[in-house]
Formats: sequence, structure tokens, C-alpha cells
Amino acid sequence: MKTHRFVPLLGCLALCVVLAGCTDRGESEQPVVVIYSSVDEFFARPIVEGFQRETGIEARLVPDTEETKSTGLLNRLIAERNRPQADVFWSGDPVRAAVLKLKGLSAPYRSPAAAGLPREFADADAHWTGFSARARVIIYNTDRLSRDEAPSSVLELTDPRFRGQACLANPLFGTTAMHAAALFSVLGKDEAERFFDGFAANGGRILSSNGEVRRRVAAGECTVGITDTDDFNVARQEGRPVAAIYPDPDGMGTVVIPNAVVLIAGAPHFEAGERFIDFLLRPETERLLAESAAAQMPLRQSVAVPAHVRQLDSIRPMELDYDSLAPLLEELSRGFLKQWVDRNSR
Repeated sequence: MKTHRFVPLLGCLALCVVLAGCTDRGESEQPVVVIYSSVDEFFARPIVEGFQRETGIEARLVPDTEETKSTGLLNRLIAERNRPQADVFWSGDPVRAAVLKLKGLSAPYRSPAAAGLPREFADADAHWTGFSARARVIIYNTDRLSRDEAPSSVLELTDPRFRGQACLANPLFGTTAMHAAALFSVLGKDEAERFFDGFAANGGRILSSNGEVRRRVAAGECTVGITDTDDFNVARQEGRPVAAIYPDPDGMGTVVIPNAVVLIAGAPHFEAGERFIDFLLRPETERLLAESAAAQMPLRQSVAVPAHVRQLDSIRPMELDYDSLAPLLEELSRGFLKQWVDRNSR
């Protein structure tokens, strides 16, 4: 008879285990979505907060640092593969998204909100979807160079007339890493290595970030540099003496870098993650990013943009297979680029 006294207690314990299990799977009463983002927090947070206001889902944004942009959070996602903490990765470029697919860390999701986005900026298997884009541009100091004197190709930065005057961000990180992989993909190994070695031999400077490239060129410490359109726009808004060139319009074209959003495999709050992706891929988000200081190009031609933002059809994008850049970038980061940075950083 005494055994019966434990039945209610065992029932309570079983209920507690069930409830704990629900909490572990993210099925708590308060819906939550955890977003890792390599996009500048200044641009990402208002959109994340807008999602929270509209849906009532608590949105926790985890940003990356400027110096290790994309790479830091990518390594964190890889380290957490056996117990994911993030539901969504909002990447500032598609190559890091492709790395997640390569490593089996992303889940396929075809969002109905992706209607109207060009297919060439999305994974064929729906492991990532691209939207609003930046471009890799040459910026130059207009107090030191006229428009006619400015380079029209990134390859011109090895020219002796720019000796000691050119700069770029560390190619092991962020969009510069993607740009480096793109050059190897389009130019081939030998010509790409000649460019990087020629840049170093010409006194080119390796800086900590794209933002630092912007600051050095704006201050006249460097005459020319390679950075992203959002960094150029910051300098433009500040009234700095800088101008931008979308390079290689008659050759290999300009590197276009769409945002990419990924649903994480085994995400603890899977459905909330899907809802955030649906929200992020709406045309309204592209409009907001175009109007913000990020000055991003919508991939949808139907989205209106301010006068200072270029439309995608006004430039010649470099033809890239973003998924194939993922293994190439990993190889370069362990090999040539790592050795190049070690040899030339100062």
C-alpha cells in the first residue's frame, strides 16, 4: 500500500521531464528566435526589433565584431553544431552561408516571401536565400586624384603610380575574403596570386577592416582602396572627399555581395526561425536597407531607391557561383591568403 503514495509524485516528476523537454526544444510559452548576424548591428537591429513588434516573438540578436566579420560567428556556429544555439544566421555575404551548407549545418527552407528575388542569388537547394546587396568598389580621395586619374580596375592597384598609396582590408575576414575567392575563381590561381603579390610589392597596405579602409582614404593617408558600398556611403554622408568606382565594367565585372539568410539545422526554435526569414525577405526590408546608411541595392527591380543608391541593372555584376566559392575560400584561408597575410602584414 505504501507504494501507492509515490504514484502522484512520480506523475509530477514525469510531467516536469516533459515540460523540460519542451523548453529544450524551444516550445516554451514565450516564443523566441535567436539570430546570429554578421551584418552591422546598426543596420540589423531596427529590422529585428520591427519583427519583434509585429509578431510578438522575442528576437535575440547576436552580432559579430568588425574585425572578424562573418568569420567569428561562422566559427561559433560550427562549434555549436551538436547543440545549436542559433535559429537563423543573417550573413552579410552568401559564401559563409554556403560554408554552412557544405558542413551540413543549414536546413533547406523556401520562403514564400522570396517571390521576386532573382534565383541566381539563392541556393538551388534552398539552404540560403539572397536579398539586398552591397558591391565591392574602389574608393579614392578626390583631393589627391581626379576622376580621369582614378583606376577603373582593381588590378590597377599594382600599378607603380599607386606605390604605397593603396589599401585593402585583411583578406582572411569579411567581404574582402569573399572578394579574394572571387578573384581566384574568375582570374585563375596564377593571375590572382600575381595580383596579390603585386599589390604587396607595390607597397599596398593591409588594414584591419573595410571601415578602416574608408577612414584612411577619407583622411588622405591612402589615395585609393577597396571597400564595400555601405562604407563608401558613410564617408559620403560625412562629406568626406571620396568617390567610388564600380570596377571592371568592361572586364570581369563588379563583385556583388547579397545578404544571405540561413535556417540552422536543428534550430531550437525552428518555426520562429522560419517566420523571421519570411519577415526578412519581404520587399519592405530591401526598401529599408536602401534608405538606411547601408545604402544597399535591392535585388528586386521593383523596389524604389534613393538617388545615391545604384540599381542592380546599372552595373555589370561579376558572374559567380557563390556555392563554389565556399570550398575555395576555405582552401585559400588555410593556404595562400594566410601565408600572404603573414608575409606582408606590418
